[in-house]
Amino acid sequence: MNAALGWGLALLAFVAGYVSYGWRGVLLALTVVVFWLLLQFSRSLRVLRDAAGRPVGSVASAVMLHAGLHQGMRLPQVLKLTKSLGHKLADEPNETFAWTDAAGDSVHVKLRDGRLASWTLHRASGAPADGSASPGS
Repeated sequence: MNAALGWGLALLAFVAGYVSYGWRGVLLALTVVVFWLLLQFSRSLRVLRDAAGRPVGSVASAVMLHAGLHQGMRLPQVLKLTKSLGHKLADEPNETFAWTDAAGDSVHVKLRDGRLASWTLHRASGAPADGSASPGS
């Protein structure tokens, strides 16, 4: 969800609550907004807790991860797929993370502004995989 849209909906809830029920409506809107924020926080913590329970940079299958990635995904969505934190390879200008499977295949993921910009599958044999680069890389 876009942050501006979320704040706009929260403001709309406060205005609608005030117009409809006065200060009680504002209190109800505040309760709903805080509950929504707590749900989002809980969701983020659940993803991080699951990822922290596995070895860093490991994934069950690099090929399946490569197939499941989509342009514009956020890091928590990638962590949900991998169920593991990635090895950080680079920081500037794009953050780059890598995940490796038991066979030695790895996926390198580049994030720009917190969103998935490109990803590449690296085979253990050294030969690039067919169609290894994502659209837009």
